[in-house]
Amino acid sequence: MSTENIKKVVREKYGAAALRVGKGGSGCCGSAPTTASDCCDPITSNLYDASQASQIPQEALMASFGCGNPTALAQLNSGETVLDLGSGGGIDVLLSARRVGPTGKAYGLDMTDEMLALADENKRKSGLTNVEFLKGDIEHIPLPDSSVDVVISNCVINLSTDKDRVFAEAFRVLKPGGRFAVSDVVTDGDVPVEIRKSVLAWVGCVAGALQKNDYRRKLKAAGFDQVDLEPTRIYRVEDAREFLSGQGIDVDAIAPHVDGKFMSAFIRATKPAQSCCGPACCQ
Repeated sequence: MSTENIKKVVREKYGAAALRVGKGGSGCCGSAPTTASDCCDPITSNLYDASQASQIPQEALMASFGCGNPTALAQLNSGETVLDLGSGGGIDVLLSARRVGPTGKAYGLDMTDEMLALADENKRKSGLTNVEFLKGDIEHIPLPDSSVDVVISNCVINLSTDKDRVFAEAFRVLKPGGRFAVSDVVTDGDVPVEIRKSVLAWVGCVAGALQKNDYRRKLKAAGFDQVDLEPTRIYRVEDAREFLSGQGIDVDAIAPHVDGKFMSAFIRATKPAQSCCGPACCQ
């Protein structure tokens, strides 16, 4: 599948979900404190506790399709500027805006018109004034160099077919000393290609997840240091049994190749406080 086709599939999927939520329906796979049994549990359910859920409009909660909770794990300080890559209905942007306070700023970046419309409505309902949603691709962030303190994301980078570009753009917009703090789906070890495709379809990854060591390597290649990857949910073959059986896959036969090899993780990295700008500063 080409890059443009993948983007089209992602845009249509999340656009349709935003419209369902906007009409009062379920996003299905939304990260509500409890998720309906016919949704994508256990990946997207029970990610936000009741205290967080009470801070945001219900529609923002129902339109979340993440696999983690970066706002709970990231260090966010009063007065900082935060950027959420692939912000969807705005849940992590709104939570971040409350964390950084009125002297801070929270940006959300998304490519889907329907999600942006829903996010703007959720912003209105929240009453927050330090929030701005931008339209664009995470491979081409429409913000200046060194303009944000923290880049967060909730299981969106795995959807990109050019992750090197995403990491380079995140590095570019971060201020020196800025932090990269995202939740994402990763794999651990080798998985046969066809099985990988089927399991990633269950997880919801169109383009595919990186192997965790590749994730570290690509962040370092982009210029980041202090790279750390912390698994937050490890998916077992039983979690995917119903879905995979429906794809005509012998779940018991593939179990040794799948069990425990797909996971949600929280990934941290830092942009060095001082970058070398020429031969003199490297001596």
